[in-house]
Amino acid sequence: MNIIGCKWVFRTKRTTDGAVDRYKARLVAKGFNQVAGEDFFDTFSPVVKPTTLDVYNAFLNGHLAETVYMKQTPGYEDPTHPDHVCLLQRSLYGFKQAPRACDVVLVNHLLGRLASTFKIRDLGKPGFFLGIETIHTGDGMVLSQRRYMTYLLNRSGMVDCKPLTTPVSVSQPVTPSDQSYENPTQYRRIVGALQYLTITRPDLAYAVNRLCQFMHSPTDDHWGIVKRVLRYIKGTLDYGLHLVSSLTSTIHAYLDSDWAGCPIDRKSTSGYAVFLGSNLIMALLKTMHGGSLVH
Repeated sequence: MNIIGCKWVFRTKRTTDGAVDRYKARLVAKGFNQVAGEDFFDTFSPVVKPTTLDVYNAFLNGHLAETVYMKQTPGYEDPTHPDHVCLLQRSLYGFKQAPRACDVVLVNHLLGRLASTFKIRDLGKPGFFLGIETIHTGDGMVLSQRRYMTYLLNRSGMVDCKPLTTPVSVSQPVTPSDQSYENPTQYRRIVGALQYLTITRPDLAYAVNRLCQFMHSPTDDHWGIVKRVLRYIKGTLDYGLHLVSSLTSTIHAYLDSDWAGCPIDRKSTSGYAVFLGSNLIMALLKTMHGGSLVH
């Protein structure tokens, strides 16, 4: 059993001209002694936190979902039971889960007030929004754009194409060609649509990034790469972004970069991926604006 300590924090609030406005005494828990997975689980706030809203004793309104024990308040110890501890029902300043506990109460209160004035219908679990489908699994959910992928294949006339296992060739780089593609508008339309697909398909980020560099003057070779990406999508319609419940909120970041990887302008391409626990929360691929110096 982990018992959290506490302390009093005293502060003098002053007005803009320096005069004393009021004296504040705040009981603060020593949250730095909390053990992850035992005293708290989620610490982040699930909603946007407005900076112009000041709620009096906001953190004291949140109910704790975890079982937390705290030492008796300094100056108010029970002399007959000095070894007793407090079983907390509500949050205190200093707890790592205090912002989340407070926001849950605030959101529920706002929803209750809205329901008393407006007709509100609970839509239940999210199903389909902006072309992204939410598929619930036993351990979490999968964000899928299967309908959008099928739409792209129909739009480009590649519904009956043979699938491939890789989106680009790793042995054959993209090189300039003198043979311009006869329908550059179609190229820009399909490649532009592929950018939205990378929301749930980060495995397409590199290929789409390369194709976007030739929007101004696509060639037949570039269109051939687009068709290869579409053939890869044909074989991976079930792919999506898998989000699962994680017992840890540890953040891991992975970064990689090639060195003057583009044979045309010798520019480098770098990318990174950030994971919260076991879930991918951010990914970015970027081509350097300047060329690399090779000696």
